[in-house]
Amino acid sequence: MKKYIAVLLLIGIIILVVYEALILYDNNFRYGRMWETPAVRPYENKPIGMEDGVIPFAGGEALFIATRGEDLKSPLQMNDPDSIKLGNGLYFTYCAQCHGRAHDGNAPVGQSFHPLPTDLRSAEVQARPDGALFKSASYGIPNGRQPPLATTVELMDRWRIIAYIKSLGPRK
Repeated sequence: MKKYIAVLLLIGIIILVVYEALILYDNNFRYGRMWETPAVRPYENKPIGMEDGVIPFAGGEALFIATRGEDLKSPLQMNDPDSIKLGNGLYFTYCAQCHGRAHDGNAPVGQSFHPLPTDLRSAEVQARPDGALFKSASYGIPNGRQPPLATTVELMDRWRIIAYIKSLGPRK
């Protein structure tokens, strides 16, 4: 019986020492406690004012997202040779891995997709309005494999790629 009492007494002393060590640590903690730091309460102070023009109310990507593709108009001349030439280089940088060098959807990366990438020279694609192609390339195609390029490719560069694709004409 004395053994049990001695063991319980030893356990009690260990618990008391651990508790006192935790209290000592807590009282000397170098970072403030949550209840000791100042809190910001809603409506206690007037909200910080925001400078004019910080949040755009017109233009930008939001305008393109909200507008139907058929209603979007390119800021470029779509038959401008310089835009088409730049679009060619951009196509081979961002698009050829999936749509292929021949624009037919036969490329190493594109072959792993289901459905396969679209033939960009098909009559269906070439007949689509410029804005609809821009919107598909920029914001992706729902239930398709076209990734949204709006965060990767600059706005004007996307229009140049569309100008290049449209300059190819339908496959014969």
